[in-house]
Amino acid sequence: MSAKPAPDFSLPATGGQTISLAALRGRKVVIYFYPKDNTPGCTNETRDFAALHADFDAAGCTIFGVSRDSLKSHENFKAKLELPFELISDPEEVACEAFGVMKLKNMYGKQVRGIERSTFLIDAEGSIAREWRGVKVPGHAAEVLAAVQAL
Repeated sequence: MSAKPAPDFSLPATGGQTISLAALRGRKVVIYFYPKDNTPGCTNETRDFAALHADFDAAGCTIFGVSRDSLKSHENFKAKLELPFELISDPEEVACEAFGVMKLKNMYGKQVRGIERSTFLIDAEGSIAREWRGVKVPGHAAEVLAAVQAL
């Protein structure tokens, strides 16, 4: 099965950076999409990735979290959790749409459009090596790390 190229995007991130996937060729990249800063599941998932950051780094992999939150919200979330990686702000859903993570979800009996918790592993050539959709947080970061190390 041939891997499909990851869609490129260029979006603002914490630390005053602009992240472009094309600029990251040569490194493995994990992008995890999450619904919202400072919510329990997203906080736990982000903490899990942060706790394993040194292992991802040792495996030649860069991690980014992506949500529709503002840069200001991301900067606060990053500071609060002391994150060792950047968060990408995607209020216009550019990357969300490119990766197909926007879904209709039921919240309190209403249909709302939101991000389906999803993670993508992009290889050094810029192709999607693996994807996880509808992610359950417990153990997820460790599973992604194992896939990165096996790449």
